[in-house]
Amino acid sequence: MSQPSAALQQRNVALVDLLDRVLAGGVVIAGEITLSIADVDLVRISLRALIASVRSVTPDPDRSLS
Repeated sequence: MSQPSAALQQRNVALVDLLDRVLAGGVVIAGEITLSIADVDLVRISLRALIASVRSVTPDPDRSLS
């Protein structure tokens, strides 16, 4: 068998490292749930959430002073 390419090799990533990457850039979670009976929509729930660190979404006050 041939060697898998470098892009396809499996890497072990610690949960802390993954959480750090997500919070540094931010992630948007979106979903929708529809409850229906006999093809009649009764309830529709839409969810959109932004998860990011405060540092990545607010301006740094120290940088604006210089």
